[in-house]
Amino acid sequence: MSHAMINYPHIASMVFNTPLYATPTLVQAVRSVLEPRLLGRTHDLPQSLGLGGDEEREMQRLQVVGRLAIIPVHGVLVARRGQINGACEEILSYERLRGQITAALNHELVEEIVLDFHTGGGQAMGCKELGDFIRASTAIKPITALVNFAAYSAGYFLASACTRIIASPTAGVGSIGVIIETYEISRMEEEMGITFNTFFRGDHKNNLSPHEPITDQAIQEINTKLDDAYATFTESVASYRGISVSDVMASEARLYTAKDALAVKLIDEIAPAQDALDAIAQAYTSQSPPLTTRNSRRIQAQARALDTSCQL
Repeated sequence: MSHAMINYPHIASMVFNTPLYATPTLVQAVRSVLEPRLLGRTHDLPQSLGLGGDEEREMQRLQVVGRLAIIPVHGVLVARRGQINGACEEILSYERLRGQITAALNHELVEEIVLDFHTGGGQAMGCKELGDFIRASTAIKPITALVNFAAYSAGYFLASACTRIIASPTAGVGSIGVIIETYEISRMEEEMGITFNTFFRGDHKNNLSPHEPITDQAIQEINTKLDDAYATFTESVASYRGISVSDVMASEARLYTAKDALAVKLIDEIAPAQDALDAIAQAYTSQSPPLTTRNSRRIQAQARALDTSCQL
């Protein structure tokens, strides 16, 4: 069995039965890749899908333009490292993104960090921790979220933690909500004459089994997870953006155009991506030479201390 095939159950555990800060469209896209494998229809798979390990691509080198570090936030956002090749979208892990931001904080020629967003979101797990890290990092260097062209769900969670948000005229933001999707194949198994006998201890151990109809107990557990994840999302955005929790919740996970998002203070400015980058870069061209060695050492020390404290 290939390495890619072995990883399917692990990838499925990242998509099903867990809170996702993702748009329904993104969930459906990933599910369309996983379902053929989960249901045994391997001939329906478009291409192989791999995750992590020795096959993961090397971390993209930090792109420094002028005094800006431009870091892409593209594709499906997950807690740990991984990738999807061809079959769906690029996967970007929160841990990789944190490492790139840390590198930019420590880079003596970088005076501002730009996070270039184009994502429909991803896992709730790990998102809050990275959001808080981004917000704390803004005390060391400004971090601009450039929405070019989508920052939905987990993407918006991270963007809202930045110093400011600039969106392209045709960009979209929002989807401030949480979704959990389960799957059940018990009727298909019954038709095929397959029976799974599961033995366990602990009433919740077999919750959300795909081989049995969902129970009231499992539904109650799902709702508890949804409530907790939704509170984390809405309260964090309210704190980052300086607006009320009730105003954030009033969005009802709506997908906003740039114009509408500006009206409700979900973003700070509308500008084409290149124009925004030019304006940010221009602000530094008329300044004194890059940071002195003394200042750069101070910033590096702050960044290291920040990274350590956020890991505790």
